Amino acid sequence: MQKTIRIKNLDCANCAAELSEELEGIDGVEEAHADFINQRVKLVCSEEALPKCIDHIAHFEEVEIIDGNAPQKRDLHLKEVISIAVSALLFLPALVLLLLGRAHWVMFGLFLASFAAAGWSVVWNVILNVPRMFKGGFHIHVLLDENLLMTVAAVGAFAIGEPMEGAAVMLLYQIGELLQSIAVGSSRGAIASLMSMTCDTAVRILGEGQEEVAPEDLLVGDTVLIRRGDSVPVDCKITEGETSLDTKSLTGEAYLREVGIGSEILAGCVNEGNAVKATVLRPSGESAVSKILELVENASEKKAKPEKFITKFARIYTPVVVLLALVIAVIPPLFTGYNFPIWISRALNFLVISCPCALIISVPLTYFSGVGTLARHGVLAKGAVGLDALARVKVAAFDKTGTLTEGKFTVADVKGGDHVLKMAAAAEKMSSHPLAQAFVGIEAPIPSESEEIAGKGVAAVVDGKKILVGSLRLMQEHGIAAEAVRTQSLVVYVAEDGKFIGSVEIADRLRPEAAEALASLKKAGIKRIAVLTGDTRERAEEVLAGLPVDEICSSLLPDEKPQRAQSLKGEGALLYVGDGINDTPVMAAADVAVAMGGLGSDAAIEASDFVLAGDNLNALPKAVRGARKTKKIVAENIAFSIAVKILLMVLSLFGFIPLWAAVFGDVGVMLLAVLNSMRMRAKLG
Repeated sequence: MQKTIRIKNLDCANCAAELSEELEGIDGVEEAHADFINQRVKLVCSEEALPKCIDHIAHFEEVEIIDGNAPQKRDLHLKEVISIAVSALLFLPALVLLLLGRAHWVMFGLFLASFAAAGWSVVWNVILNVPRMFKGGFHIHVLLDENLLMTVAAVGAFAIGEPMEGAAVMLLYQIGELLQSIAVGSSRGAIASLMSMTCDTAVRILGEGQEEVAPEDLLVGDTVLIRRGDSVPVDCKITEGETSLDTKSLTGEAYLREVGIGSEILAGCVNEGNAVKATVLRPSGESAVSKILELVENASEKKAKPEKFITKFARIYTPVVVLLALVIAVIPPLFTGYNFPIWISRALNFLVISCPCALIISVPLTYFSGVGTLARHGVLAKGAVGLDALARVKVAAFDKTGTLTEGKFTVADVKGGDHVLKMAAAAEKMSSHPLAQAFVGIEAPIPSESEEIAGKGVAAVVDGKKILVGSLRLMQEHGIAAEAVRTQSLVVYVAEDGKFIGSVEIADRLRPEAAEALASLKKAGIKRIAVLTGDTRERAEEVLAGLPVDEICSSLLPDEKPQRAQSLKGEGALLYVGDGINDTPVMAAADVAVAMGGLGSDAAIEASDFVLAGDNLNALPKAVRGARKTKKIVAENIAFSIAVKILLMVLSLFGFIPLWAAVFGDVGVMLLAVLNSMRMRAKLG
């Protein structure tokens, strides 16, 4: 069985990794993933193992299990604030007495009380970690965490006669933890704000009356009333009225979209105009907004290489620095006159400075902020690994129909009369190709047989006659003489019992933002843009005229597109953008795949790394800039944190910095790294 358990107070990536490992050690648990960003635990386990898992989670440090249906209160960190305030109030008079050189025992007692007020939870976690270390074997890394590092440093300072430094260690550490928790909570809030895209109720029309229901209770075909100010509850089509929609939550663009009868509107948009009636197209769980929230919530599970590296690094790094601190405390004094207090103090400095919090927190937080920022601009990332891949992209390839064009097909002209249109519509009735949309609503008989001819058209039997509908190439392959029609519209040729009887022109407009989006992609660093299409070169060039495209690969069959994509990858990492089922093989071949979320098929969305929620191509260059910014900030945090810590470690070995300054330096590095990661929440242009 699969189970998701909502939790709170899990604010450390290292702790999350430990909890995951411990849960996977329980009999009957196949897979466990503790997510400190989204505050949840996802389990794949037997029913017998579930109670054990719940008990283990409930007793893990300060973690609490919460009711997922209950409203989550804003965390004001009152307990931490009170603890720090009491500690500071005790620390200040003790510091005054120290500077005056008076009342030594009173001063010592105040410093000890200050340490206890700030550090009781840290020491308690160390005590709890001792039995946990022996659960399911022996796990030394469970004990060797930042709680132990800070406890040893503070207690050691008191032991060598430096009570001020012992109290300062814990007070500064807790202040840093509080600020870190606030920063992480702020980023969580940025993601949680996406939940405002959902609504609690919908107005369903029943005959002459109406009722309020949950969006989950709406069925396909139901009629709903969407009033001014209402969020669209599910994906639906307007049947009565005209209005303006605020689509910012889906597209990231602050403009109103005018819609009327026949317009498809997506869940999550807000009605800013007149009340309208609409028919439900998809159930709540299959709506665009549901896909968005599911993708964003699961994004943190697909970790980038730097995240995986930092997690493994912390597991090895912490035991090593503890061992080095012991060596520093014991070995040098044996050769320098047995001056143990000096070297113990330096070892404690070394221990404090070595805490890997800055890396453990800032790296996943940067990726998390990157995913959230892209979501606000209408781009849904399936994980941090996709951000890293997108940052490397040099070449972009696009499908034409439904991607660079709107994909809304209508019959523009018919050559050959109503019979030609009727036969074409009949043959397309059983087709899943997007072009078949153009014939919806046209009265035509149902074919007795129908066969898709990949990349070419449809063969069908209608009223006992064999009908071929498709490209000029299809006609030629069957020895049917058909004269090419020169037009900017897409043309399907129609043959009946081996004879050409006419053609149908199907119109499809270029997306209005296509030229601007492609130009912005080049400004964002994409060196080459190609279009992969099954259309003839003449028609493709006519349709794409004016776009900054470097190469048009035309007349491609579905199995030829992946081959062309492979050749494009020779020029650099490849980004492919598509919308249909036939695009999935190319998406698999590309380094990064992007699906159109509104028009895109479920197969394309499943195969992609990113989804354009509102089908707005202008979001694509923002995604590229966001991915590159994320990678840059991750690199900055790793380089800065390691460089400063190495410098402080060297200074501590030579006694140039006291213990309180070491803590201040460690906290400062962590806070700077966290604040730097929050730069991802800025606008992407």
